[in-house]
Amino acid sequence: MSAAIITVAQMRAIDAASAKAGIPTRTLMENAGCAAAEAIVRRFSPRPTAILCGPGNNGGDGWVVACALREQGWPVWVETLAPREALVGDAASAASAWDGEVRRIGGPVEGELFVDALFGAGLTRALGGEAARLAQQLPRERVVAVDVPSGVCGDTGKPLGGVSFRAALTVTFVRKKPAHALMPGRALCGEVVVADIGAPESVVAAQAISLWENTPSLWLPQWRWPGAEAHKHVRGHAFIASGPATRTGAARLAARGALRIGAGLVTVLAPCDALAEHAAQLDAIMLREAKGEALVDAARAGGSLVIGPAFGVEPDRRGALMSVLAAAPRCPLVLDADALTLLAPFERMLDARDVLTPHVGEFKRLFPALLESSPSRIEAVRAAAARAGCIVLLKGPDTVIAAPDGRAAVNTTGSPFLATAGSGDVLAGFIGGLLAQGMGSFEAAAAAVWLHGKAGEAGPGLIAEDLLELLPPLLRALPPD
Repeated sequence: MSAAIITVAQMRAIDAASAKAGIPTRTLMENAGCAAAEAIVRRFSPRPTAILCGPGNNGGDGWVVACALREQGWPVWVETLAPREALVGDAASAASAWDGEVRRIGGPVEGELFVDALFGAGLTRALGGEAARLAQQLPRERVVAVDVPSGVCGDTGKPLGGVSFRAALTVTFVRKKPAHALMPGRALCGEVVVADIGAPESVVAAQAISLWENTPSLWLPQWRWPGAEAHKHVRGHAFIASGPATRTGAARLAARGALRIGAGLVTVLAPCDALAEHAAQLDAIMLREAKGEALVDAARAGGSLVIGPAFGVEPDRRGALMSVLAAAPRCPLVLDADALTLLAPFERMLDARDVLTPHVGEFKRLFPALLESSPSRIEAVRAAAARAGCIVLLKGPDTVIAAPDGRAAVNTTGSPFLATAGSGDVLAGFIGGLLAQGMGSFEAAAAAVWLHGKAGEAGPGLIAEDLLELLPPLLRALPPD
């Protein structure tokens, strides 16, 4: 099953629809609190534990956690922001079942473990008062969050007002929320456990979910494994456009990425002055002079064409790119780096199979003010994909991939060590190699980003060339079907 992500509004709709289907919201709360307690017991030994309860349903979950932990012999007490008599609805019902110690939040910080059940993913205002004080004082290794760390917006992953709890463990329900995948929320959550609380799958499916965490289950159904009788010509031909002499390494990195990920044939198209430079360093990858209409011919004949890595931004480079874009019919393009600079600001529709791969700076130049005016990175990339009419991949620690039809995925693999020269060129090549094999563009982009990120988890000392050598073990580990 694909790792679906639901918004705060969708979670509320699931709660309401579950109640209509005969599962009371009080039952969902009981199941949520018990699931959180179970996750705690599995990871921690019994110790003095303070359950921090807020005034709403997230606090109600906390009262259930207190009961469940006490039943298992834990020394536990409740600290609440609101007096119990002020609670209403399911939260009041859950609180009435607790007959242990209750304190008002505001005294000295005591306890060896703190369960943050103050505010959930639907919080819309910044933390203040005692909640803000605790958020700043409690060490993350002693905090377990219910749903999200209090103060984090569930739909954006951003701390409201810049202040939030930090947790070693977060237990959420039904499905992950955007805050569990987007930065900085993902880092603030620590380990994330998704618990089933009894919401019917039919109710969840009715939400028409179009956002996922990028996992192999999202794209493996389209993966192109070669059959027993396969040969190089049926595995696709990827073309890579090179820059001029002394700016050729990026194209070779992309070309090797395309070959490593499975393209049967890869050709670098290079200006005359760069041919000798490439020829001295290429073996299995073919080389062709890029003169006249060579790029257009490749776009018409190949399985994919990568344009951008050190391509150049001179007027003749712009002319070559525009000629390729105008060619019809043509193969899907991967447009990266210099190609994005040539297209900025973006004013045209592309082929739906094309893939744009900007980092944040390039995205802002391509789509001015879109990132700043959108509720989240996800919505910004969705809007960009709709405007461009193709796949848009916004690179970063929480890379977002979106299609013009609204499908989107957030990637959670990778490490800061991917911030090294040439890393993006390898990614462009990975995408081009998968497109050449006939993979759908959304799935190809998602697969390439996931594999690129996993390879990047090798850590300190990583350079772009290493990504190519780290890929085969990752491919061997993928299920064959």
